[in-house]
Amino acid sequence: MTRFLEDILRQPDELRQTLRYLAGAGRHQLEEAARTLAHARHMYLTGIGSSWHAALCAAPLFSAGARPVYLQDAAELLHFGAFPPDAVIVAISRTGKSVEIVRLLAKARESGALVIAITNSEDGPLAREAQIPVIVPVPFDHGISVNTYTTLVAAAAVLASVTLHPLDDALLTILAGVIDSAAQSMGTWQEQIARSTWPVPRANYYFLARGSSLGSCHEARLLWEEGAKCPATALGTGSFRHGPQEMVAQGLRLGIWIDGRRMREGDLAVARDLGRLGASVMLIGQNLPDDAADLVLHIPEVSPEWQFLIDAIPAQLAAERLARVSGVDCDSFRLCSYIVEDDGGLLQEPGRAQALAGTDGKGAAPALEPKFGKGMWVPWKEVIVREGNE
Repeated sequence: MTRFLEDILRQPDELRQTLRYLAGAGRHQLEEAARTLAHARHMYLTGIGSSWHAALCAAPLFSAGARPVYLQDAAELLHFGAFPPDAVIVAISRTGKSVEIVRLLAKARESGALVIAITNSEDGPLAREAQIPVIVPVPFDHGISVNTYTTLVAAAAVLASVTLHPLDDALLTILAGVIDSAAQSMGTWQEQIARSTWPVPRANYYFLARGSSLGSCHEARLLWEEGAKCPATALGTGSFRHGPQEMVAQGLRLGIWIDGRRMREGDLAVARDLGRLGASVMLIGQNLPDDAADLVLHIPEVSPEWQFLIDAIPAQLAAERLARVSGVDCDSFRLCSYIVEDDGGLLQEPGRAQALAGTDGKGAAPALEPKFGKGMWVPWKEVIVREGNE
């Protein structure tokens, strides 16, 4: 069993623990953060890597309650944004050590903006320097962000909910039941994926979704790239219909998340038409027709605005399966590691030019050194720590 799969399979337990934390030990910080947001004139929601995808899931909950947020990834916000002095920034980061997050803290201080942290690490700069830290106590994943993705998604979404309404213990109980149902479905999803011809090596992959599931869609794209080392694209389903469909051809693979309430029939029609055009389609959603696509992965019934809490899990399992059938090591990173602490290039100096050319100037490939004994590899003996799936 891969370490990636081990992390996926322990996910329901970590999600349950997250809900217990938010209802118990973390409740005071959560409610303080919600009160602060409720009185903020300007709210920003940001992250980088998979933490940015968590922000994509939470933002629609704010917007649905007529409390829209400025949604920008941390790199864009750092280099191209400016904060009014009464701004509140919700920064999501599993470690709180990524270069963009650290520098964003300094920018917030200079602007007089207040920072709410949602993180898995109590000793990172984000947790230490944020005015209100919400620290979700979850063991880190071996490599690819799995539990540190979905638990931050859960915390960010519950924060959005509590900003709009008092913390509802009944809601947390319902969500815990949904997580239990998802845990029971994981074996079925694995069997379906293993029998399916949808995940094949060296295919072209597109992922499409709407609403909060757009975060799951972008997370799937990153799982394909980090785990299966396979290029992929993520788009909103509506945006896909405005031009990109021109490249549809025989053998193209598409994964589509079907919303529990909105645009269901229209998006099922998109899936049917893609099949007629020779593409192979995987659908993830609730109460879907079994014959609606080549691979239909049913998720347990859940309020549509909370579907994202579990609808990334089938895609995680599919990514791990693709990595294995492709003969790819999903437990190691070739170029990237846990934390990006600088903001230039991909390879470490000295000798960047030779590294980019594939040699060390003497006709040999650059040496690779293992990092932290975790099976992650980065070029050169002077290791710089990098994060690809924040």
